[in-house]
Amino acid sequence: MGVGNISTMWADETPPCPQETLAKEIPMRLIASVPLALSFFMASGIASSRSAPPTPAAPPGGEYVEVGAYLTRDADIETWYTAVSRLKQNFDDICGDTFCEGDYSNIQSLSFRCSVEKLTGVVGRCVWIFAASNEEVSPSDGRILVDTHHWRCRSPLARFTRIDDLLTALSGPQPMRAMLPGTSKSIYDGLADCL
Repeated sequence: MGVGNISTMWADETPPCPQETLAKEIPMRLIASVPLALSFFMASGIASSRSAPPTPAAPPGGEYVEVGAYLTRDADIETWYTAVSRLKQNFDDICGDTFCEGDYSNIQSLSFRCSVEKLTGVVGRCVWIFAASNEEVSPSDGRILVDTHHWRCRSPLARFTRIDDLLTALSGPQPMRAMLPGTSKSIYDGLADCL
C-alpha cells in the first residue's frame, strides 16, 4: 500500500483500537519473557551505570537578559553605565601603545555587554566587541580598498560571578585593570588574549 493510500485506508471501515491490534500482534509468551530479559541485561552490566561514565548534572537552566535590563536600582544602573563608559575611555587611553599597532591602527570599542540570569543574578558571560579597518587607495583607478575586521573578546570571569560583585569590581576609575571577582585576572587580560 502506497503512502497516498494511508489517508483512505480507514475511509470505509472503523480504525482498529490500538490495544486490540497490539494484543493480536504480541504473543503472550513474549510479554512474559520481558522481566527475564531485563534481569539478564541488569546482570550482564548492559544497563549498569558502570558501563558508561556518569553524566554530570546540568546546571539549572534559566533565562538570561542583558545587564541593563536586569538592574532595577538607580545606583546600580548608574554604576553599570559609568563602568562601561570608563572601559571605553580606558581602552582609548592605551590603544595607541598596545593593541592599535600593526595592521589595524584604528580599533574602536563598539560595545561591552554582559548577560545575567534573571532569577539568581549570576553573570552568564561578558563580551567586549571591537571593530577596525585598514584603507588603501588603489593607484591604478583611485578606488578606496577597505579591509575590515571585528573581535568579540570574552572577559575572563569566574563561574557563578554575581552581578553585584562585578559591579563592585568595575566601579573604580580603571575598570579595565580591576581584578575580576574570584580571579587574578582583569578585563585587560581578556583583551590581551583576544586582540
